[in-house]
Amino acid sequence: MKFLLFICLLFISTNFINSQDKYFINGSEFCSYNKSHRHVLIDLFNSPKTPVHSYDVLNYKLNLDIYNCFKSPLTRLFTAGILITLKVDSTLNVIQLDATYNRLMIDSVCLQNGLSLNFSHDGSNILTVNLDRTYYINEIVNIIVYYTHYNVSDNAFNVNSSGFVYTDCEPEGARKWFPCWDKPYDKAIVDITAKVPSNVKLGSNGRLADSTVIADTIWYHWISRDPLSTYLVVITGKVNYNLDILWWHKLSNQNDSVPLRFYYSTGENILPAENAILDMTNFYSQLFGEMPFEKNGFCSVSTYPGGMENQTLTTMSTAGMDSILSYYPHEYAHQWFGDMITCGTWADIWLNESFATYVESLYNEHVGGYNAYKAHLTRYANYYLSNNPGWAIYNPPFSDLFNTAITYYKGACVLHMLRYTVGDSLFFTAFKAYAEDTANFKYKCAVTDDYVAKISSVAGQDLTWFFEEWIKEPNHPVYQNSYGISNLGGGNWKVNFYAYQSQINTVFHQMPVVLKFSFTSGPDTSIRFMNDFNNQTFTFNFNRQPISVVFDPDNDILLKTATLSVGIKNISNSIPDKFALYQNEPNPFNPMTNITFDIPQKSYVKLTVYDLLGRNIISLVKGTLDVGKHIINFNGSTLSSGLYFYKIEAGNFTETKKMLFLK
Repeated sequence: MKFLLFICLLFISTNFINSQDKYFINGSEFCSYNKSHRHVLIDLFNSPKTPVHSYDVLNYKLNLDIYNCFKSPLTRLFTAGILITLKVDSTLNVIQLDATYNRLMIDSVCLQNGLSLNFSHDGSNILTVNLDRTYYINEIVNIIVYYTHYNVSDNAFNVNSSGFVYTDCEPEGARKWFPCWDKPYDKAIVDITAKVPSNVKLGSNGRLADSTVIADTIWYHWISRDPLSTYLVVITGKVNYNLDILWWHKLSNQNDSVPLRFYYSTGENILPAENAILDMTNFYSQLFGEMPFEKNGFCSVSTYPGGMENQTLTTMSTAGMDSILSYYPHEYAHQWFGDMITCGTWADIWLNESFATYVESLYNEHVGGYNAYKAHLTRYANYYLSNNPGWAIYNPPFSDLFNTAITYYKGACVLHMLRYTVGDSLFFTAFKAYAEDTANFKYKCAVTDDYVAKISSVAGQDLTWFFEEWIKEPNHPVYQNSYGISNLGGGNWKVNFYAYQSQINTVFHQMPVVLKFSFTSGPDTSIRFMNDFNNQTFTFNFNRQPISVVFDPDNDILLKTATLSVGIKNISNSIPDKFALYQNEPNPFNPMTNITFDIPQKSYVKLTVYDLLGRNIISLVKGTLDVGKHIINFNGSTLSSGLYFYKIEAGNFTETKKMLFLK
């Protein structure tokens, strides 16, 4: 009762107290593991625009008495009050808030002036508040909810024997420790006062307005300057926590600085993290605009199972301190992508996680060069190709929102392929323009289509096709390309390249393609062109003899399989008398064999390998060939030992022969 009186005085009086076990290869996997083992989503894909919600929360003012949570015997029980200020978006006389029924007991609800309000709270996890009258569009409503958090474990409000008390909310766990409208697109200012023992240091969002010490008690008062989503609201405290404060000097004004707060336990070496964060702050600020918040902070929590990018106060497992390059670049990148710009719905989660994962690779490029960057992304691509669950990046299954292969790794690779598609200059210009767009995105939310429109506008080209195939469609292209080399005489040569995608579980993927040509003399030559429809033929003419062609030599189309590199050569200029298919040589073979055939007139040719059951194993040729004797090199290394058939179809000519593969 005394606490309720204290809270009431805090809210109503103008004399408010103002007071200051798993190994991960990188931060993406670290982050993914943690988030995928947390809160079940209640409502996955509410649109931020349609339908419009009935109100917009402007401010959450929390007062928490968590003093006993730091004392023995440890408890998760605490009492609290929250003043919620909201603007009415459509006529209403009832307000509904998210409040988990078996975690929060609602004691009472009133207006800020003290007028009691009727409410109901049941197993639906919704707190329904009946207002004193009907409110109309743009009116402001202030309600106070007094409540108790039960002494139960919920993965949202955490207490442990190491002296830590911390919250952890993504995707929709904030409702477990305070009543709120728990959607990522409804950002609000947060004001938190927390009562703790005097030997506790406690961090939260925004700036430390002040802290008041009375006897054995401290009241910490934190206020966020910038709005944030409920899942990014945090408190983290510990008995005998250590605190280092560094100052980052802004790039635009070296006389203006931002505090970087590092909380850590005795015996932990925080110095490498501090040095790395200063460097990351400079690097990210150059790429995406200056560090966007009034303060930033990092809390090392020994019992935490991953990393969480709470706005201006990141929670990190102590394990993450052992490998700064692996963990910190991802979580810190979220301050720009995830916190400053937040996904509008959980369907758009890639705008948070794929971006932070890609920025990890950019930081590796910053410290280790382009090869380090590319190696980082190649690991992502290989993981995806081995673990692809077969759904699109956009609107993933709610049960696997934080899937490592899709949400993190595939998305990061897609951003590299966007860089490859539009070029470095446009890519980084568009990236920064998106981050610095104060009218539409900065300190706000983004959905995929709005992001695509922004990038297209800055790039000066409609990139919808790119995002449709890579973000909104599942899987990836399976290339089965072929090429032919023809001697035109007089020292002139022609190469026909046949671009073919054989996948049936996704759409054709339009992409720019690079071919590298090698010759009997002189340097290699690379040519880039757009492959914009399937089964497309490209012709290249040279005045020296080509001997080989390499598709995508730098592996810039990271998300693909192109397991067969087939070389078709026209080995004779003479015109054959008739169509013919010859016995492969050698036969039996392991793993290489040559298949030769004659084409007496320019024809559309299919050359296909089948197994004993008549199943199509691979299409070696599928395109138009010129007149001549052709030879194709076939690599059977992926086959099992046994008898196979190869069949040619050209014009009205069809013939099939046998070949034996012996490992």
